[in-house]
Amino acid sequence: MRIVFMGTPDIAATCLTKIIEDGFNVVGVYTQPDRPKNRGMKLAFSAVKEVAVAHDLPVFQPENFRDEETVDTLRQLQPDLIAVVAYGRILPQSVLDIPGKGCINIHASILPEYRGSAPYQWAVLDGKKETGVTAMYLCREMDAGDIIDVSKTPIEPNETAGALLDRLAVLGADLLSKTITNIAGGTANSVPQEHEKATYAPMLDKTMCPIDWNKTAQQVHDHVRGMNPWPVATVEFAGKRFKVYETAIVATEPEAAPGTVLGLTKTGLRVACADGVVEIRLLQAEGGKRMAAPDYFRGHPLEL
Repeated sequence: MRIVFMGTPDIAATCLTKIIEDGFNVVGVYTQPDRPKNRGMKLAFSAVKEVAVAHDLPVFQPENFRDEETVDTLRQLQPDLIAVVAYGRILPQSVLDIPGKGCINIHASILPEYRGSAPYQWAVLDGKKETGVTAMYLCREMDAGDIIDVSKTPIEPNETAGALLDRLAVLGADLLSKTITNIAGGTANSVPQEHEKATYAPMLDKTMCPIDWNKTAQQVHDHVRGMNPWPVATVEFAGKRFKVYETAIVATEPEAAPGTVLGLTKTGLRVACADGVVEIRLLQAEGGKRMAAPDYFRGHPLEL
């Protein structure tokens, strides 16, 4: 079975590596064009392109599939199946119609929950206890295709979105390999989504960064976890802005007005929330390095 793979970031690279190692016939790899990266702004390969180049696979990087020539190039690869993981491009019907066995996608949520571009982040932001990955057939509507299979996993209480993604990448790679095997063997089944139960996970942005201390301690903790590694939760103390990377809930009873700094301990800086206390344990001052909160504030005391 001839497979074309489409994807861009690390989770997609993990999935591509898995199906290559499992011996599937990948005849072409599509990924987004090289982009400027880091301070030098030099063009950099996507994670998927790095894997494809390392395995001598043909790489294609169109901006989109709006012109017939680009679609025809894909058609000439004669794929039986197109596998998509975090490609970052909407596929038009002209592409979906090419492979005889369809286009499949690995999505980082338990569909129909969290359709959209930031599913695992919103699962953490919303304090969910469980998430997973879904294998589905692609259709014209975003993340609305028939479900083939699902793999679930608990979300740990202190797990960040980034750490969760690392685990979902492995789970998704295994599910993709299993799904391709079942499709090739004619044993893959699918069921329509319950569209009335759909929820959406829009892309995160920097306007969401500031911590709202009027929320509960659990909500503040989940906010910090869900915004890590990007765009990262922020807070201001004495007119100085900090990125907050790690927190812990240390009390469930309010001790002062929300946002009140209660003091520095050996493990962190304690701040009052709506219903309790959160301790900031890892942060980064503007222009500084990421540090344990006690280490930073011993050298830069706050006036309480």
